[in-house]
Amino acid sequence: MSAQENKEKMRRLLEEAFGEGKTQLVDELLHSDFVCYDPNSEAGEIRGAETIKGEIEYFHSAVPDLSWRVVDQIAEGDKVVSRWEASGTHQGEFFGVPGTGKRLEMSGIQIDRFDEESGKVVEEWPEYDLLGAMKQIGAIPESQQTGS
Repeated sequence: MSAQENKEKMRRLLEEAFGEGKTQLVDELLHSDFVCYDPNSEAGEIRGAETIKGEIEYFHSAVPDLSWRVVDQIAEGDKVVSRWEASGTHQGEFFGVPGTGKRLEMSGIQIDRFDEESGKVVEEWPEYDLLGAMKQIGAIPESQQTGS
């Protein structure tokens, strides 16, 4: 697979699968042994395409009008780096916080590695602003620093 083809696959995974809730794309784009080394996961990693389908459904339950947009991508060899923005209205439970009706915007960047034989994503290392999103929905109060 070419670097350009890998970039296109990542764009589809982010914008269509995550952004539009098209879970059927997961089997097409993720390797069955997929692992995501997610810093916000309790276990530190998320394994398997079926688990990712559940993550997509979870996000769309919490933010039904969720949209995901790839802002920038760089690819070299078997890796693609994607910088993205996601936004929507917090309507359902999100990381333990009931729906607030507040607008939520989150950005992130991730590195994905493709399996050369299958052409599917096999590993991912994301970084995203969950703290900022939690502040936006009122789950974490804005810090109130006082001068000394």
